[in-house]
Amino acid sequence: MDQPARTNLGFGFASTTMRESQRLRLATLVRLRWLAVAGQTATCFLVAFGLGYPLPLGWCLVLIVASAALTMLLWASNSASWRLSLRETTAVLAFDIVQLSGLLYLTGGLENPFVILLIVPAVIASATQPTSTTVALGALAVASTTFLAFFHLPLPWPNGTGLALPGFYLAGLWFAVAVSVAFASIVIHWQASEARALSDALAATELVLQREQHLSALDGLAAAAAHELGTPLSTIALIAKDMGASVPADDPRREDVELLITQSRRCREILKRLASLAADSEEHMARLQLLSLVEDVVAPHRNFGITIHVAGGERDGPEPVTRRNAGVLYGLGNLVENAVDFAESEVLVTVEWSRDEVRITITDDGPGFSPEALTRIGDPYMADRERPQRNAGGGLGLGLFIAKILIERSGAAIAFTNRRDKGRTGAIVKVVWPRETFAISAKEDFSEQSLLVERT
Repeated sequence: MDQPARTNLGFGFASTTMRESQRLRLATLVRLRWLAVAGQTATCFLVAFGLGYPLPLGWCLVLIVASAALTMLLWASNSASWRLSLRETTAVLAFDIVQLSGLLYLTGGLENPFVILLIVPAVIASATQPTSTTVALGALAVASTTFLAFFHLPLPWPNGTGLALPGFYLAGLWFAVAVSVAFASIVIHWQASEARALSDALAATELVLQREQHLSALDGLAAAAAHELGTPLSTIALIAKDMGASVPADDPRREDVELLITQSRRCREILKRLASLAADSEEHMARLQLLSLVEDVVAPHRNFGITIHVAGGERDGPEPVTRRNAGVLYGLGNLVENAVDFAESEVLVTVEWSRDEVRITITDDGPGFSPEALTRIGDPYMADRERPQRNAGGGLGLGLFIAKILIERSGAAIAFTNRRDKGRTGAIVKVVWPRETFAISAKEDFSEQSLLVERT
């Protein structure tokens, strides 16, 4: 299976490169900043005039105006759809931490209950920025909290008496803010990374399906082209025949007329074969026996030094016939490819059917799935299996994820286990369809055959 370069989902991974979708939209950031400016202004005026507490209002308004000025500068310098670069986003969020720290310094420092807002810029970074930026902003938030624990003006309080909080309690507040920054950033970073991975995998799945559908449509286009070209070519052949009848045998143009008749006849034969091939392909594409389906899946993987056996188990009733499904073919192909990649010498594909079910089991003699991999099987980015000679445990599991999605879309259940035979290892992948979901009924088969006969 394809094995792109490793991308860990843990908090400590990630390259510093950013995709366009990760960059923070200016309109989103501006709305958040105006909300912060409005909240800070309302809180200061409420404390100063509503509650009548002593407050250095002038210096607070200077810091709030500075934040508003930066917001207006950002809004005026770019369009609303602009996405900020990594450096721009880091600078703006760092400014927000420093500006809020300044307000907290003027209003009680760590004693101010709004100190918890210092985690907001770090949380925003964790959802949209690389790990390095998130760590840097989180560290800045914790450093600011530490500074505010020792250096600050008195907390606004009635009659200017101030509030003396025990040092042990303040230490607990500092610890709570630090833990909140770390925990919220880690959790949101994990969730955002997994959401992006899932989005990428689903996009890859859709691209695979589109490619298979386009390939399946080529035969139909060939038939349409043959039909459209048939009429003008018949007209050309008729005119060429009339010209041949009117041109004498010793006329120098006779050779050209005969060449035109011969080539038009050859074109008609080519179009006839093309239409016949498209009709045969249409019938072949519409219906596929189970064993033929398995052979189509297995054939591309036979010449890679691994022996692939197709064996039969329980076979009750006639062989199922199904509609050709590009998603099923691609999904099973990925499973077989994965088994070949990890097998030591052979892969066994067992095909079974009964009155109720259709089963395809793929077994290899490789190392099998690790216990950790079995719990996360089908995640879009994970190591498929652990194998000592493979660097870092193999690929990322995108192909396995796509296979699982495509097969489950067809109505099948898929299970991943390991061999339990003594002295033997290997992975087992079992795909099971309800027969009524997989197979074309006799009535449907008769209707489709009748339609093909009418077309021909």
